[in-house]
Amino acid sequence: MSAPSAKAAADTFPRLLLKHAYERPDAPALREKYLGIWQTWSWAETAAEVRAMASGLAALGFKRGDNLAIIGDNRPRLYMAFAAAQSLGGVAVPMYQDAVAVEMMHVLDDADIRFAIVEDQEQVDKLLEARESRPQIEHIIFEDPRGLRSYNAPGLTSLEALRSAGAAFDKANPQRYDQEVALGNATDVSVMLYTSGTTGKPKGVCQSHQAFITAAQGGVQFDKLVATDNVLSYLPMAWVGDHLFSYAQFLVAGFTVNCPESAETVMTDLREIGPTYYFAPPRVFESLLTSLSIRMEDASSIKQRLYNAFMKVAQRCGSDILNGQAVSSKDRLLYALGNVFLYGPLKNTLGMSRIRVAYTAGAAIGPDLFRFYRSIGINLKQLYGSTETCAYVCLQPDGEIKFDSVGKAAPGVEVKIADNGEVLVRGAMVLKEYYKRPDATAESIDSAGYFHTGDAGVFDSDGHLKIIDRAKDVGHLSSGEMFAPNYIENKLKFFSHIKEAVCFGHDRDHVVAFINIDLTAVGNWAERRNIVYSGYIDLAGKDEVVALIKDCVEKVNAELASEGELASSQIERFLILHKELDPDDDELTRTRKVRRGFIAEKYEPLLGALYSGKTVQHIETQVKFEDGRTGSISADVKIADAKRLPAVRKAAA
Repeated sequence: MSAPSAKAAADTFPRLLLKHAYERPDAPALREKYLGIWQTWSWAETAAEVRAMASGLAALGFKRGDNLAIIGDNRPRLYMAFAAAQSLGGVAVPMYQDAVAVEMMHVLDDADIRFAIVEDQEQVDKLLEARESRPQIEHIIFEDPRGLRSYNAPGLTSLEALRSAGAAFDKANPQRYDQEVALGNATDVSVMLYTSGTTGKPKGVCQSHQAFITAAQGGVQFDKLVATDNVLSYLPMAWVGDHLFSYAQFLVAGFTVNCPESAETVMTDLREIGPTYYFAPPRVFESLLTSLSIRMEDASSIKQRLYNAFMKVAQRCGSDILNGQAVSSKDRLLYALGNVFLYGPLKNTLGMSRIRVAYTAGAAIGPDLFRFYRSIGINLKQLYGSTETCAYVCLQPDGEIKFDSVGKAAPGVEVKIADNGEVLVRGAMVLKEYYKRPDATAESIDSAGYFHTGDAGVFDSDGHLKIIDRAKDVGHLSSGEMFAPNYIENKLKFFSHIKEAVCFGHDRDHVVAFINIDLTAVGNWAERRNIVYSGYIDLAGKDEVVALIKDCVEKVNAELASEGELASSQIERFLILHKELDPDDDELTRTRKVRRGFIAEKYEPLLGALYSGKTVQHIETQVKFEDGRTGSISADVKIADAKRLPAVRKAAA
């Protein structure tokens, strides 16, 4: 590997890649588990593959300013595709791999996609379907050839063939690749990530090399990440968090990115790799805790007593020990014993034994869920950011972790609160523009360069930012008290039996909630009580299950009773939805954020029944199946009342 040009600073992703390949050619860059065996690409091998891939794209006519769609599960060669496009001055446009063809249409149109690199037959089929009405999609390149032998569509080729053509092109044009990389500018757009689209159609967020590299450098320095660190990359590549951790920080710090064999093997692969750096949205941590709760319910009485005893110790002093705070000798001894008998084996089971830093982002995490992981010795922290800020606004410093905050402004970031309570941020990590949407860009970034996040927040006395809710979602009850639905929903979702919750109450005299039960957790609970059920709808309608969820709701009400103005937001009535909220039915975004307005409109009869005093409401709902077909399901949904408690006035400190 020849030395990168002295004139070219490592200020773009392709130049960072070449720097690592030159300085540490044999160090592991990427790994993938394939047929049960881990395959490794060194930095030199990664750079060589990117060069061949980029040259192949150039041979097909891909040029500076073109957009490359990238669709599939986390795969090393798909990450290489980002760098290949960027090497030629192009823009990577990752798309959610679980989206159906119809959902992809908007991004394919909006981003003017002519070239796409995809994982397998499933994604090829979607693009071929889309191309029937979008003939501008000229080239579809696939990595996995299984099932595609008989396909002969125009412009369809394998990644292997692209690399071979690239090698020939590179041989005939030996200076072309290096020249293109040298032409790159730090301020060029490197990636276009589409917003989740909780309101309206998703917008293309154009982020530059400089923006993501600045964010990555800040995070790497903040948490002292090094080249020997390991991460497991399993979250959608179209999510801004994955792009920060698995691509930008990977190329800045030079650590190793590991891709699991499949979604089903993530936990096994997690234990095998033993990452030192880990990230996941709250729903993953919720799912892990739910699985643990189910296992403990099935454990012997001795194991349950041991678990309960040591968890009391952990809850009492675990977080303080992790934060380096003073703890009594007795508690330290008990915690050390707990680490031998419970916390250590538990972290090993979760694949988190070697973790130095774990982050959650993408949505607020319930304080109790946060407390659980830190109490058993996992350095879980929250970061705050968005697609428009490279997921980089606030970070939690070690030793200053607060369960109800997202930390302090990250290095190089300015944060302030507007008069209306909205969080405003400024820094190099702010988006360059929304693609073809100057109106939206001007609306989001003010004349002083501050990006308007749309979140409502406050600073505490230590300078930590607290996010209350989306600014547009924060409302008031008819009595005038604050109503923050997302805050209440997070409290509900801490319970292992509740998978999703949607609360309503703005301009109403009380709060009501839609609940999705967790089929696995509640199913296990029902089976141990000999409650027979035929499926989700049947289980959700059982009186015993309604009583189980009622207990969870009333525990949340007890917490809210001591939270000042939010005491009035206690839930008065609730129902268990007859179906799980699903991105395919447009009820959730692909990052599983609730589309509250859409849900309120879709289930208006249920919402009306909650406020009219009914105890049962019949509903028929249209649903979409994975193959694109539609159908309907119907049920008589039961509505229950929950006990509300008088507000508790906190004693003065």
